Amino acid sequence: MRGGSEIKRVRGLGSAKHGAGHWWQQRVTAFANVILMLWLVVSLVRLPNLDYGTVHGWMQSPFVAVPLALIVINTFWHFKMGLQVVIEDYQHGESRIIALGLLNIFTFGAGALALFAILKIALTGSPA
Repeated sequence: MRGGSEIKRVRGLGSAKHGAGHWWQQRVTAFANVILMLWLVVSLVRLPNLDYGTVHGWMQSPFVAVPLALIVINTFWHFKMGLQVVIEDYQHGESRIIALGLLNIFTFGAGALALFAILKIALTGSPA
């Protein structure tokens, strides 16, 4: 029955059954974070100044709000995957389940709050 385990090894599936997929997702989200953050820095540098009114007006554009929302989604997803690996590697027993649950609650809650703020400014023009 070695053939089955060799195929799993080639596909990147170990005992956890997700193998290389998680590793690749981290790399893809990291690359996307670099691209999105470069866009953010260039966009902010191009603004005449960084006072509240200017940035608020800038965020009302859909060409700004959509990439900002992508930054939030991608960054929080990357954050969650990275801390999940740390928790899975170093926590054991019941504390592992609690830590993973708290990680999910924090990640999705903070991400939802950030998305709400972006969407509120973009769709209504009022601060969050």
